[in-house]
Amino acid sequence: MDAGNPPVADPHRRKLDELERLGWYHSIELPDGRVIPGFQSVDQLRTRIAQFPLPADLRGKRVLDVGAWDGWFSFEMERRGAGVMAIDSIDQGRFRVAREMLGSRAEYRIENVCRLSPEKIGYFDIVLFLGVLYHLKHPMLALEIVCELSTDLVAVESFVIDDGSDLSAEPVMKFYESTELCGQFDNWVGPNVACLLAMCRSAGFASVELQSVIDHRAHVTCKRRWPEPEGGDQAGPYLTSVENAATRDPEFSSGNDDYVAMWFKSPQPNLTAADVYPRIGPYGSHPVLVRSTGGDGWQVNCKLPPGLAPGWHGATLRTSNSAWGNQVRIGIDVSDEDRRRPGGLMEPSDIRIAIVTDGRTWERNLVHLGLASCISLWVAGLPDEVAKESIAIRMGVSDLPAIFLSEPGPEGLRQINAMLAPDAQPGEYQVAVNFDGRIWGAAPVKLA
Repeated sequence: MDAGNPPVADPHRRKLDELERLGWYHSIELPDGRVIPGFQSVDQLRTRIAQFPLPADLRGKRVLDVGAWDGWFSFEMERRGAGVMAIDSIDQGRFRVAREMLGSRAEYRIENVCRLSPEKIGYFDIVLFLGVLYHLKHPMLALEIVCELSTDLVAVESFVIDDGSDLSAEPVMKFYESTELCGQFDNWVGPNVACLLAMCRSAGFASVELQSVIDHRAHVTCKRRWPEPEGGDQAGPYLTSVENAATRDPEFSSGNDDYVAMWFKSPQPNLTAADVYPRIGPYGSHPVLVRSTGGDGWQVNCKLPPGLAPGWHGATLRTSNSAWGNQVRIGIDVSDEDRRRPGGLMEPSDIRIAIVTDGRTWERNLVHLGLASCISLWVAGLPDEVAKESIAIRMGVSDLPAIFLSEPGPEGLRQINAMLAPDAQPGEYQVAVNFDGRIWGAAPVKLA
């Protein structure tokens, strides 16, 4: 070191010294016009919140402020008319002082964000998640939780290691074991902007939009719902099947990291993830896979949106220039009673077999024996919300479990596919539908 020049002060150390001197991180405006000075000025705080598309009028809205600290953002949301819950991992005496001086009614709780749940604190229209992510050992878990807690929008602000000028960059994140980041032990991670956006999408949000990067802080708006189509010039896609991507059945668990696989037909060519909008119940989910299955057939996979109540929910989708398509019901955390009669809304009418074909050649009333032989029935009268697990094709005295059940077609017929047993013998048989323990319909078929 050049002994003739004084050492350059560590800028991070200067910031910590200034914070220690002031005591407050947020500056707080008081009703009489005075301002409690903090490390961040009122103008800086206003600039941070202005990065997000939050309405000036929040009357009737419920807002959660995660990591509220001294409370400026909580009090600003309350000033706009929202009912506010503020949480922090440690009790901040300055928040309580400011709340009293402002006459605020914001609810204040000491909670760990990674242990929050709707059962504990309910749901919120808007969640503020500002300056918190990089302080957490489990940032992905925290993003999934705030997604579950929100019904509309989450405002995410985080330290990032780049300026976001190349969003096609490889998503990477640094991990800080000790005090490498700004001399603070509670700074754990530093994602680049591409990584932060990918994490937000993977948490279960429908849309994720980078608003800005200011002084190594990225501002990202995460929305739970897709926008409604604006003058779509096509009818909606036709969903043929919706399944759990792992278990291949229509049931899902909110406690698992379940993904939804949707098969649909759409005349729109060259679809990509930017063109397909899956929706389960009221919530959208960002596609992780879109692929052609031949002709006008497509498959899209997405994460099961967090925050859906137990029971049966409608799955649907649209494309970038279409209306919403038909709905297929899927079950989340369903009970045994729900599983036996999904939805509990309809009894079967007179179930009738209209067509019997080979599942590969489509020849009527004839199925060719061989490796992986398949039989297809087209059936009328099944309840709209039946699951394929409750259906089998009765052939002779054997039940063949359904491996596929379509939604009703234009004539109200639903396709049921089942695999023949490997030792099936040639001959003429009667086939029927075994639904809910009862046998319905009858039709002839020949195995050859």
